[in-house]
Amino acid sequence: MSFVLNNVPGISLSEATRQRVMDAARRLNYHPDSAARRLVSGRSHTLGLVLRQSPEQVFADAFLPQVILGLGQAALQHGFHVLLNPLEPQDRIGYARLIHEKHVDGIVLSGPRQDDDDLLRLHREGVPVMLMGQLPGTDLPFVDVNAVDGAEMAVAHLIAAGHRRIALITNASLDYTSAQHRQRGYRQALERAGLPFDAALVRSGDFTPASGAAAMNSLLGLTPLPTAVFVASDTVAMGAIQAIKRAGLRIPQDIAVVGFDDIALAGFYDPTLTTIRLPAHGLGWAAGERLIRVIQGETLDQSGVLLGTELVVRASSVPEAPGVETLAKVSEPSQG
Repeated sequence: MSFVLNNVPGISLSEATRQRVMDAARRLNYHPDSAARRLVSGRSHTLGLVLRQSPEQVFADAFLPQVILGLGQAALQHGFHVLLNPLEPQDRIGYARLIHEKHVDGIVLSGPRQDDDDLLRLHREGVPVMLMGQLPGTDLPFVDVNAVDGAEMAVAHLIAAGHRRIALITNASLDYTSAQHRQRGYRQALERAGLPFDAALVRSGDFTPASGAAAMNSLLGLTPLPTAVFVASDTVAMGAIQAIKRAGLRIPQDIAVVGFDDIALAGFYDPTLTTIRLPAHGLGWAAGERLIRVIQGETLDQSGVLLGTELVVRASSVPEAPGVETLAKVSEPSQG
């Protein structure tokens, strides 16, 4: 029975026999024991979701739940489980522990960093890895959003509204490729409009509202003040908005704000937050689907998939914005 239920390759059984076993298992409400499945198939049927953030940053990031839900649903469809593992940048043994002690079949990594040599070593050793994000200059497969185009659309929206002194608060340090891409989109929008890039208008966030408040307080010390700020994470933007209000300034009349992610709370801020909508659930789902295909021995027909984004205009950038309006799709899904 176990050979049938665990779908072990190389076992010759008639379809009629296989169907009788499956019918019997359903009548008995039988589910394969995970340890037995691992012994028979050589797999744990578990995906490790590695988040390159501290536990505090993970719990503060309001974008992650939909990503995790999408990954979990993709895994469940194929009979896999997901093991969540926050991994701080200084942790040098976390990957090995996850592979050898937790017995995961492969890793989905959210938030890749340029300095992650351990990840590249795992990939060279043949461990199935799927990035949510990108590591340029490597052949690591990935699923990502078109963050460069999304950020450019966000800043272009502010420029179209008449702003010329536009600040940037990144979602994380520039060690993270997601922060690099969002900064690149910010700079491209300025360049297209003939506006100079001013490093004095740039601050780093750190995934949390507290980091957004600290970055915004720093910007509020500038003379003259920026008239708008692009915050490359809605979670970080929560803190930035609070800092602006505590300074006695109005949004968007004194400082307009545009975020990035379109988390569930974005439409309930005061004011509601103009932002770039990402397919968070789709990001997790696609990463899970692609990793499972690699685990099962398939060869992917493309190295990476980029998902499209949309600009959603709300009251934080347009006074008295009439509800929610999706202006434009920034980029169509693409493969590379």
